[in-house]
Amino acid sequence: MAFFLQNLVNALQWGSFYALIAIGYSMVYGVLFLFNFAHGDIFMVGAYIGFFVSTGLLALASTGVVALPEGVTLALVLVLTLIISMILNSFVGMLVERIGYRPLRNAPRASAAITGLMIGIILETGNLAILGPQRRLFPDLIPTQTITVAGVSITNKKMLIVGISILLTVALHQFVQRSKWGMAMRAMAYDYVVVPLMGIPVNTVALMTFGLGSALAAAGGILYGTAYPVLDPNMGILFGWKAFVAAILGGRGSILGAGVAGFLLGFIEIFVATIFPSTMRNLIAFSIIMIILTFRPHGFFGEPYSARLRL
Repeated sequence: MAFFLQNLVNALQWGSFYALIAIGYSMVYGVLFLFNFAHGDIFMVGAYIGFFVSTGLLALASTGVVALPEGVTLALVLVLTLIISMILNSFVGMLVERIGYRPLRNAPRASAAITGLMIGIILETGNLAILGPQRRLFPDLIPTQTITVAGVSITNKKMLIVGISILLTVALHQFVQRSKWGMAMRAMAYDYVVVPLMGIPVNTVALMTFGLGSALAAAGGILYGTAYPVLDPNMGILFGWKAFVAAILGGRGSILGAGVAGFLLGFIEIFVATIFPSTMRNLIAFSIIMIILTFRPHGFFGEPYSARLRL
């Protein structure tokens, strides 16, 4: 039982990263009917933005301008890093929509998908050209503390990562379900053609969708850097593809579905790696997801009619 619970805790942390990235995929696909294949690299950009923001804030704190206890200083830096990085990365996402996707809004969906791949490559190579190929070490903003309960070791970092991921997922779900702009997003997801006739600014809603998804990707990147502090220019590729699978599994346009599917993918990967060789992890995980989609092609929380949509 202790072995199972320990891996369950690890799976919750690993699934948190997939969940936050998958939500951005699901939002864009649900509202605009296109796959933003650059989203994994936007996650990478958000992690690097968090690195530079946190490094800068720590440098300011070291000057002694504001005298605070060390623990309070690090906590404040983490909070400010999350807020500032999410805002800055949302502008990155909106820029991608404005330059890359808006001119192709009425083009074949395959053209927009290829554009997303090209934007991802531009972000990766741009990072390499500007910052170089060396990896970056994310600052340790949370001194690790371990709590052992019934043989299960839980760190404060894991609890914080899972808590922030769930909080952001629920907050975004409430925004989409209860706010005026969330209603506009849901209306676009239901009938994209009629929405402009009702006076809803399609371009504004599209920018907001990309911005919110990119902000969550930045949060995922910072939390990933907190747990696994080595940042790499290519770190978003595999995370992006797996989060894309989680978004499809959760159901088109379902925020909670994408979150649940992201955590499920984390569970599958962690538990498979504990039983089988780690080289079998992706094979078994994607085989399980393929079987699920065979019997439920519209995903966990997607509407049945969305299964008939095609690129």
